[in-house]
Amino acid sequence: MMRWLRRLFWLGLLAAAGCAAYRALARRQATPASAPQWSPAPSAAPHKQPDAPTATDRWVLPVDGECPSGYPIKANESSKIFHVPGGRSYARTIPERCYANADDAVADGYRAAKA
Repeated sequence: MMRWLRRLFWLGLLAAAGCAAYRALARRQATPASAPQWSPAPSAAPHKQPDAPTATDRWVLPVDGECPSGYPIKANESSKIFHVPGGRSYARTIPERCYANADDAVADGYRAAKA
């Protein structure tokens, strides 16, 4: 009899903990109407994209997920890797920066993708 009471006690304790966790999660996900609505923070872009690339630009931002003509090298900021046309991963790479030549990418701290 005592064994069943202990089991019932632990089962009730476990159910209470589960219920408390569920309520805490539900409260966290609910957004009250009086919560302040913050505007997004301005991006701290280190380089402003000109209307048309000039000869002095080392890199430009991609346009619609593609590098503009004259800047074929795709670079990824998080991995610090750049991809050249004809490379194994070039077609599936989504650029974050576009370079005119590999020397400019290396000067900015990027490394070439492995072949």
